[in-house]
Amino acid sequence: MIDLKNTSSELKNLELLAKQVVEGFITGMHKSPFHGFSVEFSEHKLYNKGESTRHIDWKLFAKTEKLYTKKYEEETNLRCHLIIDNSASMHYPVSKNQSIDYLNKIGFSVVAASSLMDILKRQRDAVGLSIYSDTYEYYAPEKGSERHRKMLLNQLELLLSSKSNTTTETYQYLHEIAEKIHRRSLIFLFTDMFQTNKNEEELFNALRHLKFNKHEVVLFHTYDKKTEFLFDFDNTPKKFVDVETGEEINLYAENVQQKYQELSNIFFNNLKNKCLQYKIDYVPVDINEGYDKVLISYLINRQNFL
Repeated sequence: MIDLKNTSSELKNLELLAKQVVEGFITGMHKSPFHGFSVEFSEHKLYNKGESTRHIDWKLFAKTEKLYTKKYEEETNLRCHLIIDNSASMHYPVSKNQSIDYLNKIGFSVVAASSLMDILKRQRDAVGLSIYSDTYEYYAPEKGSERHRKMLLNQLELLLSSKSNTTTETYQYLHEIAEKIHRRSLIFLFTDMFQTNKNEEELFNALRHLKFNKHEVVLFHTYDKKTEFLFDFDNTPKKFVDVETGEEINLYAENVQQKYQELSNIFFNNLKNKCLQYKIDYVPVDINEGYDKVLISYLINRQNFL
């Protein structure tokens, strides 16, 4: 896991931060069991005899004495679509000023998505973006140009300073997104899987819809393990407020912690088994454990996708 504590404590430059995450990840990959995966990224390919010499990189030839041509957008290998849940529960834990050392679920998802965009750029892959809450807030199709990537980064930066008090029915917007993605793509969904109506069957029908047209779907189940899974709070009386419905309850955390953890385990296992049933790659990601799981998932699924 990359240590980002030496970077700026404020999220002022998302592009630079994403680059640091990816470069730290690549360095770590060379020391890990995953070193066999392709992590040497290039914007060039070897020149083949008979090709036009128009796009030869002569500066690189001067350094290497080998002929390389530059790759361009039309040579994109893969299409990827990022989907981010921007409902109120994704803004937990509530923070007035997010920093790299203290991110809520939406902040984590934004940095993770930006890091994926950086690694996609290095691999010459196209990227699109969808954001939803109680409306379909934003959509951009998959493209590989630098101008397009900058536009998506700008949209992600806006999410970092946004606030949300909306509920969401994730399944509704996943159906809408599925209708927009026509060409086979690798789809990454960042969501905490919280819904107000508890209709899990509708949600998984929507996830199955995303797999239509032979898309591959990776579900990043985004959560705060310490509080949302372990219910680890100090044992003083607290008021717990549902950030989406506004419902309140007063209790001592220790009195319900064991039962809460049992129910959490059931919830997570059900999600995992349902995803296995529908051939969806289920990846639970704790927002306090860094971005390696996200980036490794991309490399594994990219290798299987192509």
